[in-house]
Amino acid sequence: MPNLVENVLIDPLITALQKELLVTISTVDHETGGPNVSAVSWLYAMDARTILLAVNASSRIVDNILHHHNLVVNVMANESVYAIYTQAKVKQKRMENVPLNLSLLQLNIQEVRDVMFYGAKISSTPAFEKTYDLEAAKKLDQQVMDSLRKFT
Repeated sequence: MPNLVENVLIDPLITALQKELLVTISTVDHETGGPNVSAVSWLYAMDARTILLAVNASSRIVDNILHHHNLVVNVMANESVYAIYTQAKVKQKRMENVPLNLSLLQLNIQEVRDVMFYGAKISSTPAFEKTYDLEAAKKLDQQVMDSLRKFT
């Protein structure tokens, strides 16, 4: 059975991407032209065609997007693994209402592929824990997610 290919997010992915979730993103490295992979959790699906992503303003991710707009989000949700191919742009160089120097990226969805290998499903999604001050982490996460949600 061939894997699913869509040009928008399916409903279970929208739901998964409207809460803090561990995903990996891949960009094209602006110096080497090779892949650059990062783990992130501050993203929010605005709708079936758009994802917002908050990242450190001085990160390599931002530099890469300024040179090459392709960005892939790899997410485990809905018992499968999806590669979400996007065209990314810096929407805000410095996000408002958050204490860190974060940039806001807008990811315009081009294609969504179910890339799980045949005959398998994800039985539990990856979990993560913050390793610094839990109260500070919770407050920061809330500020960032609230800031992302204000665009909907």
